[in-house]
Amino acid sequence: MSERLPIITGNWKMHRDHLEAIQLVQKLAYHLEGADYVGQEVVLCPPFIALRSVQTLLQSDRLPMKLGAQTCHDQDEGAFTGEISVPMLERLDVSYVLAGHSERRELFGETDEVVNAKVKAIRKGGLRPILCVGESLEERESGRAVDVVTEQLRGSLAGVSVTDPQDLVVAYEPVWAIGTGRTATPDDAQEMCAAVRAELGSILGEPTADHVRVQYGGSVKPGNIRTLMAEPDIDGALVGGASLSSEDFALIVAHRRTNA
Repeated sequence: MSERLPIITGNWKMHRDHLEAIQLVQKLAYHLEGADYVGQEVVLCPPFIALRSVQTLLQSDRLPMKLGAQTCHDQDEGAFTGEISVPMLERLDVSYVLAGHSERRELFGETDEVVNAKVKAIRKGGLRPILCVGESLEERESGRAVDVVTEQLRGSLAGVSVTDPQDLVVAYEPVWAIGTGRTATPDDAQEMCAAVRAELGSILGEPTADHVRVQYGGSVKPGNIRTLMAEPDIDGALVGGASLSSEDFALIVAHRRTNA
């Protein structure tokens, strides 16, 4: 296994207004004070209305964290009411953008073609996509999990050129484990993340795929972060509910186990 910089991403989804976001980041900084979490990237993905507030905090307090967005439009500008473009995000010092999260796919009808257009727009704008892939419970129980995930990878990365492996992150998130309290076993998560890396080898070439970071997402908590991160093909975590707790997210960032 090559050395890959671990990456922990907090996806706040549609939670916290800008004032609550400020409080959350301040509390997170407090809980991480004195903690050793260098040698990895930490990304915060607040709602759009809180991006500016969080950006200001990260800059003023010099917190070693990056700013992320939860989605974007594939066009730079235009008559797209309610949408946010990559250039707008770039002006806010956003570094990462989630693409293809299962909730966007399921609730908003985003196909692989839509996700592919967004990934290309993110790369064109000089930002880094966190491409989300994952299977439903029905797909897993029918033995189609690997086929579903590899198909999503091929469709979402069609025509995408990656010269620097750091410019792409893939998040494997079994849909049945998101917000349900159910978590894939470390062995299951490792098996799927290894399958993701193998497919990336077919798409991007093995040397590149060996350096692309693959996250696991799905009910990640302080109680399971260490065992997940110990697996050879898991390079980080995409954290949902636990990222809304400054204490829990700090424990995850520091890879500290609790009995929770």
